[in-house]
Amino acid sequence: MKKVFFVAATFCLLSQLVQAQARKIEFDEYTLPNGLTVILHRDKTAPVVAVGVLYHVGSKNELPGRTGFAHFFEHLMFEGSNNIKRGEFMKYVSNAGGTNNANTTQDRTYYYEVLPANQLQLGLWLESERMMHAKIEQVGVNTQREVVKEEKRTRIDNQPYGSIIGEIFKRAFKVHPYKYQPIGSMEDLNSAKLDEFIQFYKTFYVPNNAVLSIAGDIDIPETKKLIATYFGPIPKGTLPIPRPNVTEPPLGGEVRDVIEDNIQLPAVIEAYRAPKQGTNEYYAFNVLSTILSGGNSAQLNKVMVDQKQLAVATGAFNYALEDASLFIIYSIANSGVQPQVLEKNMDSVVNTLKNGLVSEHEFQKVKNQINTQFVTRNSTMQGIAESLANYQVYFGDADLINTEIKKLDAVTREDVWDVAKKYFKKDNRVILYYVPKGTKDQYKK
Repeated sequence: MKKVFFVAATFCLLSQLVQAQARKIEFDEYTLPNGLTVILHRDKTAPVVAVGVLYHVGSKNELPGRTGFAHFFEHLMFEGSNNIKRGEFMKYVSNAGGTNNANTTQDRTYYYEVLPANQLQLGLWLESERMMHAKIEQVGVNTQREVVKEEKRTRIDNQPYGSIIGEIFKRAFKVHPYKYQPIGSMEDLNSAKLDEFIQFYKTFYVPNNAVLSIAGDIDIPETKKLIATYFGPIPKGTLPIPRPNVTEPPLGGEVRDVIEDNIQLPAVIEAYRAPKQGTNEYYAFNVLSTILSGGNSAQLNKVMVDQKQLAVATGAFNYALEDASLFIIYSIANSGVQPQVLEKNMDSVVNTLKNGLVSEHEFQKVKNQINTQFVTRNSTMQGIAESLANYQVYFGDADLINTEIKKLDAVTREDVWDVAKKYFKKDNRVILYYVPKGTKDQYKK
């Protein structure tokens, strides 16, 4: 009993120490007359600055028959502007000793530069050029079509297991545009006309649909003046910004399928419908994913890889989105292990969460992991800038960068048990067998 008490006390102390390291992120937030939300965080620990712009547009904002636009614009908006020649956007950043990139999800698109602090003005100029008058021309459209095609071939079509997310989502959602993946359809992109791309740009890439987030070694008053200079003249968008308002019907029973892929080891993927991000159940699912998949000692790895040696890799994650989520569990089979055996044992691990409470010892360990991950995520200027923008767009509350950990800490063992019982049901899931090419027929039921 003394040993158990000592271990529990040690975990509690570690959790308190981790939380103590999570310094409060101070920031200024305001809105320009054109609707652009601005968030500024000053941190002088290193002479760098991250400049990010998040646009509230993703693949869910696209129309049937015109998928892939948001991801396409992630590439297209590096083509240049009225004042930046084609192919020179990235040169400006690299010549200044910085880095830049962008990413697109179903819900939003984020562009950023990380620069030496004395190059803040460059970052503001580049992003204002992108927002004010990016070049949407046929030559750029043609070029980026080929870039996106190659990306799809490399990352999805020719990547083992690369199509999993797309295959899962198009079966898990029947009505909501989440059924389309950000990469979109190459046929849709090929058939789209230039004026459709221009219309998409004028609709979504406007200041009143964006957040400018800056973190680093900056002078706040001076930065505000620069922002007014570069972004103040950009006119507010005048077109309506469409948001999907869709009620997804129940799945209506377990959905099963077999996918042939260029692989040698079969895999099993189970995806359960889950609540949208920000809800209390969403936070319970985040804790649950760490219980199942938070390191080598987590339940899935312990059973599937270490004890039974059925899988070479296994895991679970909460694919959380603005309108709905999927909780995805996967295992890649060890040599000679059949998918049916994987599925049976994956279900056995999941059922332990449905049948009773996680031990207090394991639960506290998981909470400590979550605290550490939360601190780590906001340990760089780029991480802080992106987190501030995400929280503002998704929840209208950038201060969640400081307070969201309290929501995770508030999750109880009973909460985890409740969501496991509620959502881990066969009629609420899609299950796919990924098998080597030429073997599909032997797995059909």
